[in-house]
Amino acid sequence: MFDTPTPDVRDRMLAAHERAAHLYGLPAGSPRQVWGYGGHSLSAPAGDGWLRLVSVPAGDEGGKRWDGPRLAYETLPGAVPRPELLGLRDWQAGGHAYRAELYVYAAEPVVSPCPAISTDPGLPDVWWKETSAALDVLGATPVPGGREAVREEYLRRVITQFTGHHVDTVTWSTAHGDLHWANITRGPLVLDWEGWGRAPYGFDAATLHVFSLLVPETAARVRTELAPVLDRPEARTAVLTVCAQVLQASDRTAFYTALAGPVRRHLETLGGE
Repeated sequence: MFDTPTPDVRDRMLAAHERAAHLYGLPAGSPRQVWGYGGHSLSAPAGDGWLRLVSVPAGDEGGKRWDGPRLAYETLPGAVPRPELLGLRDWQAGGHAYRAELYVYAAEPVVSPCPAISTDPGLPDVWWKETSAALDVLGATPVPGGREAVREEYLRRVITQFTGHHVDTVTWSTAHGDLHWANITRGPLVLDWEGWGRAPYGFDAATLHVFSLLVPETAARVRTELAPVLDRPEARTAVLTVCAQVLQASDRTAFYTALAGPVRRHLETLGGE
């Protein structure tokens, strides 16, 4: 998802990923590599599975990135479609701690290789129905203690700074926290549960909508299918947060830069503060 990290991080993570594959008795070296931000994680197919490796400085184990996928698999309702966890191995080496998680391989493709779509994906009615139902179940799940997908201090700051709007009371619910088009398959199966937790009500629906704004017909479809969530006044904070996130990152990657214009136009439709 992110760019390949610096050579030293890349080489260390590739060697650790190969070690993880050997621990599970699986072949390593797949050309398909998915990097996390700063190279803190590396995921790739391994045999018949999908092998995710996460690394933190030794002694910093735990926390959102370390435990998120495991907790999602163990605690979320079965109606929320996500990969099945097959195994988990931890070790330390060279001042770093590693966790290797083996999942059932999701052979079905993601909706888009990029978080923001540039063409209509042509998803069938059943996909929209199942996705909407899964988000309803996830949102109704009790907010997990200690897990925050979006911090209140952060959203209040960036909404004001990047959108000029303000928020009063925030309604919270449980969210995936990064539900863009590269994190959901045509199954649908929701991937990358690293950061799930408490977020403003409607955050996942708002993310799908904002990351569709380059394709008006898809954005309209998201708006229609997820209207029971997005039409509620409580969802306004989520929409403003996602818009602010895009504008904050608009100089970092090409897709954020491309989204910035449509996001600003969308903000104009939201009316007053």
